[in-house]
Amino acid sequence: MDKHLQSVTMKRIERTMENLRKNRMQAWYVDSREGVVPLLETLIKEGDTVACGGSVTLFETGVIDHLRSGRYIFYDRYAEGLTPEQLTDVHRKAFTANAYLTSTNAITEEGELFNVDGKGNRVAAMIYGPDNVIVIASRNKIVTDLYEAFSRVRQLAAPANAVRLSRKTPCVETGKCQDCKSKDRICSSFVVSRFQLVPDRIKVIIVGEELGY
Repeated sequence: MDKHLQSVTMKRIERTMENLRKNRMQAWYVDSREGVVPLLETLIKEGDTVACGGSVTLFETGVIDHLRSGRYIFYDRYAEGLTPEQLTDVHRKAFTANAYLTSTNAITEEGELFNVDGKGNRVAAMIYGPDNVIVIASRNKIVTDLYEAFSRVRQLAAPANAVRLSRKTPCVETGKCQDCKSKDRICSSFVVSRFQLVPDRIKVIIVGEELGY
């Protein structure tokens, strides 16, 4: 990235992190995906129970491989051969985990997390249950406000995830949200996380490159 653009981008990231902290969430910055796992090793104790939400970013940063390393008791939603009943059990166990790892659909410069879910298991765990929620988000997830966050989901994140999940929705064909009533719709629960009653439970790691959707 051009050094002048990098300077402006860093100011935006710093502003966002300051406002996350004002909303009683912890915030860290790492330059690249390679910095994520070493930081996680300081945030999660060996032997802890851990779970995760559906996320491309967690794969791209090596987090899923790290959780499978044997250091932790991992409730692995991606384990091969899970039946629908077993997957439901994994989602429920996530509520008792010491740490829940996920990404986010958007972070506003005001320090708000914006997320849209289908079943709702991810946003539910972010709101309540796990002792710690660790959010890993790249710089491209930062937006100005909730209006831009909503637009980002409609125009980018939701269509891309619908393609990834092989959903039969209009956005797969058009590349943008049609506010459909399809049975395969993945946009059901819209959640904004602002000021937290439990300080520092939510921990946000911002990565200085583009990842995920």
